[in-house]
Amino acid sequence: MEIFRTPIEDLIIFRPTPIRDERGYFSRTLDIQILADAGIDPASFKQENQSRSYQGVRRGLHGRSGAGEAKLVRCANGVVLDVVVDARPGSATFGQVMTLLLDDQLCTQVYIPRGFLHGFQALTAVTDVVYRIDEFHAPNSDVTVRHDDPELAVPWPAPPTIMSARDREKCGNDSGLQGVRGVGDGFEDPLLRHDRDLALRPAVSSSAASTRGSSSASRALRT
Repeated sequence: MEIFRTPIEDLIIFRPTPIRDERGYFSRTLDIQILADAGIDPASFKQENQSRSYQGVRRGLHGRSGAGEAKLVRCANGVVLDVVVDARPGSATFGQVMTLLLDDQLCTQVYIPRGFLHGFQALTAVTDVVYRIDEFHAPNSDVTVRHDDPELAVPWPAPPTIMSARDREKCGNDSGLQGVRGVGDGFEDPLLRHDRDLALRPAVSSSAASTRGSSSASRALRT
C-alpha cells in the first residue's frame, strides 16, 4: 500500500495494490503500520459507517463543528467523485477544493483530517462508501454547507438526481463561506483518466501551515 501526500497538508491518499486473477481480486483495506507511517494513529478510529447511494445522488458538503472529526474514506462498490474543502482557520490552503475519484477497482482511500468539509456524487447505479471516523456520530454537531456555493465552484459532473432535505435547503441560500475560492483540480472522466485521482507526489514530511486570520468559512465548523 502506497502513501501519497496531496497539495493540501495532512490530506493523505492511500493506494493498495490489489492482487488480481480470474476470480477477481484481493485487496488490503486497513494496515495499521501504514497508517502509523503516515502519521495517523490507527487506534483513533472509533466507528465505521457505510452509506449506499444511487446514480446521481449528491451528498454534502458536510462537516462537524467544535473539534470536528477525521475520516478515512473509501468506495467499496461503484465510483464516486469525492470532494473535500479545507475549512481549517489558519491553514495555508484554507478554502481550497480538491476532487478525486474513489472506486472499487483502484481501491484508493483518502484520509480527511479534522476541519474539512466533505461530500460526493455517486457515478454508478449502486455506490457504497465506507467511512472510518475518529469520533462517535453526534447529529447535533453536524454542519452543512451548500454544495453549489458559487465561490467554491465544485466541479460536479452532473446535476443531482436525489439529495437529502438538509442538503437541498442549502441550495440558493447563504453558505457561510463568503470569500472562499475553489481551486480544485476539477473532474476528469473516470474512463479517460481513471488512474489519476490527483496530482499525487511521493510522501514527504509535511511543512508547517502558514498562519491566517479566521473568516466566516471557518466559523461554520466552530461552536
